[in-house]
Amino acid sequence: MRLDKFLKVSRIIKRRTLSKEMSEASRVKVNGKIAKPSTKLKIGDIIEVEFGRSVLTVKVLELREHVLKDDSHMLYEIIDEQRKEEVIL
Repeated sequence: MRLDKFLKVSRIIKRRTLSKEMSEASRVKVNGKIAKPSTKLKIGDIIEVEFGRSVLTVKVLELREHVLKDDSHMLYEIIDEQRKEEVIL
């Protein structure tokens, strides 16, 4: 499954166009490498998504084309959620 579609189906990012834009802006990594929206995911891949001042790291547990909103959290496991520290000069 494509990275941009997984981020939308899992509801990590609400819209596929937004997940595509974030990937194109180098704000998404798969297994430590900057990923394109078309990157093919496998079960066990580690995804890091940079949201403004926070970074969400998840592990892919399942790949499904369609999933109900209540079941979307079953597609991934949250490994880490960090807030970026602001640099004061």
